[in-house]
Parts: sequence; structure tokens; C-alpha cells
Amino acid sequence: MHSVACAGTEVHISMCPFEFYRGNATTACKGGMPAVVSCVPGPLFATSSPRGKKRQQRQPGQQRLRLKGGAKVGEGRVEVLRQGEWGTICDDRWSLLSASVVCRELGFGSAKEALTSARMGQGMGPIHLNEVRCTGTEASLWSCPYKNITEEGCKHSEDAGVRCNIPYMGYETTIRLSGGRSRFEGRVEVAVGADGEGHLRWGLICGEGWGTLEAAVACRQLGLGFANHGLQETWYWDASNVTEMVLSGVKCAGHEMSLSHCRHHSGHVNCKNTGTRFAAGVICSETASDLLLHAALVQETAYIEDRPLHMLYCAAEENCLASSARHANWPYGHRRLLRFSSQIHNNGRADFRPKAGRHSWVWHECHGHYHSMDIFTHYDILTPNGTKVAEGHKASFCLEDTECEEDVAKRYECANFGEQGITVGCWDLYRHDIDCQWIDITDVKPGNYILQVVINPNFEVAESDFTNNAMKCNCKYDGHRIWVHNCHTGDAFSEEANRRFEQYPGQLNNQVV
Repeated sequence: MHSVACAGTEVHISMCPFEFYRGNATTACKGGMPAVVSCVPGPLFATSSPRGKKRQQRQPGQQRLRLKGGAKVGEGRVEVLRQGEWGTICDDRWSLLSASVVCRELGFGSAKEALTSARMGQGMGPIHLNEVRCTGTEASLWSCPYKNITEEGCKHSEDAGVRCNIPYMGYETTIRLSGGRSRFEGRVEVAVGADGEGHLRWGLICGEGWGTLEAAVACRQLGLGFANHGLQETWYWDASNVTEMVLSGVKCAGHEMSLSHCRHHSGHVNCKNTGTRFAAGVICSETASDLLLHAALVQETAYIEDRPLHMLYCAAEENCLASSARHANWPYGHRRLLRFSSQIHNNGRADFRPKAGRHSWVWHECHGHYHSMDIFTHYDILTPNGTKVAEGHKASFCLEDTECEEDVAKRYECANFGEQGITVGCWDLYRHDIDCQWIDITDVKPGNYILQVVINPNFEVAESDFTNNAMKCNCKYDGHRIWVHNCHTGDAFSEEANRRFEQYPGQLNNQVV
């Protein structure tokens, strides 16, 4: 081909005007040379060191654009920062040209796909923009013509997303799975250098401490989507002749592109159980759930109750009271409880199911129900300097579809030992008046505090995005009444707004104290 004449707005070179040479190819390009390009890696790919990656993690807060909910680097739901709050874009008139402006602004190549109909999961909060119409030459999405959203104009089921072209880094050549029933599961094997003949030397990863976050990075590196499970024992996948443990102490934050970017023991393997049955494994999935707490409902329903001790025997058995309750003069006296409702939405692309199967659910005679997860949510009261002064937890007494969006049918209910879970597009409501839906603040002194609620705090169940699992509110307690205000999901505000909210160092955005 010759006479390629791109305008610069095209998303692929095949879309540019060009001509083919016809006839004898030996006379082609007389006096000319083959075209050569030199590409500059975007900021995420400029360094492969974990330190460089960590530095990059702090930078997106300074931008007004981010991608959420994607399994791979360079894909996700498009979110924009406006007036200190993150929101989504409506997919009306969403095109490859607009998607390419987003991709390039984030340091990727042009767009592979412009995604509509919340293909990367639904956002929560405001929808900031509608009918974005970029020409492709813009350096920023904010330079493109757009319309402000109206109340009835768009829903989160119409959130726009992108898949960007990214540099080929070859990360998937140094990891593989063995022994699984499908290509999405197996024991993890990693390449560590080469033997004398230049062949890659493969080894296993110690399963100690291996969990969902590490599995998420392995699945991303393999190009297999999200992590469904991170497994510490893999005796049932013993089908490979690779037996040497070569990596231990692997600890990932969850955002890394390769396991080599995660922390791990350097220079030596420190593993108590070195047998192959204790090697790390993964089960990957193309889709995942994504839980979010309805922050406004916490704010609307919070109140204080002085509950008599004689009504709290079951709660004490469930360990839902402060430790000082053990020394109370039972059954006389009372405990002061901060109560509120929790409405937990599944905005992902797969149902949220408890990690344990029903055969291992625990029956609690006192309350007359099964626990499918020992700790489903953490509740904390923090001082402005980050010290925890009160805490509570909520076991998943029952995960079920309390309500769903119009076109979604309920699938899970607890009655008659039914299946537990939260369907995509549904939510589970824990009302303020049920046991343990509280924080015991009997020992808390009057003052200004932060209320923090964290869903799935131990990452027991895989999600597409853990950064939105924490919700925070300002609290003012005068010893008699409590004011809860400014409740928001952990990643809903800009970094500057979060700093104003938290007013102390050490608790970075999206991080749980």
C-alpha cells in the first residue's frame, strides 16, 4: 500500500485513505522506503517496576477521567470528575471517535470498541454527560461537544464504556495454568529465567497467603478476565511435571498487571508447606459481581437506641456488642446502639454468591437462621486521626434479592433454606431494626467521628471492583443525639474532596483503616 493519508482522527489505519500497488511489485515504492513508526509508551507502560506502578496509582486522582469495572488494563466504564464528584456518561451518540479521545487521554492507543448499555457494569451516583460527540482530534473529552444530563434523560443501564488498544507487553508468556478442567482454571505456574538451552524454567507459587487479590492479578496477566477464586490447595489439579516452588509471600494490591509487580519474598522461597498440593491456583471468570452500599440510605436512617440488656442475649452470642458488654450486670441496664439500614446493590455483571456452599453454612439457633458468610460487612467509628473507637460486624444472616430493577427477576431468597446471593440489578436490604445492624457506641465519648461501612471486607468473594466497597460518613455525637451526614462511597469524590472530608493523613481514598 502507498499514499496513506490519515487525518489523525481514525481509530485504525485501515480507515485512512490509501492505495494498493497493482501489477509488478518489484517496481513498487521506487526511490521510497518502508514506513517506520516509533511509539511512546503511555504512563502505565513507561516502567514495569512495581514502584513505578505504585507512583502511577496516585496520579489518576489528578485527572478528570477514569475507567472502572474492566477486567483488563485499558477497558472499563468511563467516569468523569465534575465539581469534585465522579459520575458516568450516557451512551446516546457514543462512538469510536469519542471512545478514542478517552483512550488517548488516559495514555492508551485508539479505541477498539465503544461500549454501550452498561457493558462494563452500572455506575452509581450522578450521570454527568450525554450525547458526547468528539471529532477525534480533541486532546481531552472535555473539549468535545456534549449535553448536560436531565433527570429523565438517562439511566445507569445506559452507561458508556471503552476498550482501548494497549501496547503488547508479553506478560502472559511468563504465566500459565495446569491441571484445570478448562482454560479458566488450574494451578498457577510462572516462568523464572531460562535453562542452559534457553528454554523457560517453570515453577509453582506457595499457596500461603494466596487470596482473591493475588488471583485477580494472575487472571488479568493470563488475559482470562476476573478472579472467581484464589485457591491455597490444588491437590486435585496434580497433572503437571512442574514440582519446584519458586515464589512465596506473594501479596498484591489487586491493580497490578503482572504477578512480578506484586510484593514477594526476594532471593529465596519461604514456604511452610512445599508439597505441590499446597501450590496456588485460580479459577478465572469473564464476568464478576460488584457490590455497592446505598450511602444516602445510611444517612437517612441512622439513629440511637438504648436497648435493654435482657433483649440482647442473642446479639451477645453473635458477638455483636462491644467487649465491655461482657462485664455488664446482665440482664439489668442497657447498651447504646447506633442503628441504620444497609441497602447493598449488585451493579456488576455476575451474581454475588457466598463463598461457602450450603453444606457448610452454620445454623444459629438463637436467631434461627444460617450464616453463609461469617463477616459480610464491617462497621467502624473512627476518630478524625483514624483511631478506631467502636466497631461492629454483620454476618450474612441471609443474602437475598429484597428488590430488583423493573426488568430483573428475583432469583435468591432465604425462606425454606433457599439459595443465597444477590442477582445483578438487585439489592439486599438489612433493615435498621434487625439484630446486629448497629454499632455499640456505649463507650464512645461525645465528639466528631467518621462512620465507615465496608462490604466484603476480607475479599472472600471476588468482585470486579473493590475500591467502591467502603462507605464513609461524618458523625457528630453530643452524648444524646447523633448527626450523620456527608455519606459517600469511598471512591465517589475527588482526592481533594476526600482530603477535606478526612482531614488527616494516613487514610487514603479507597483504603480501609
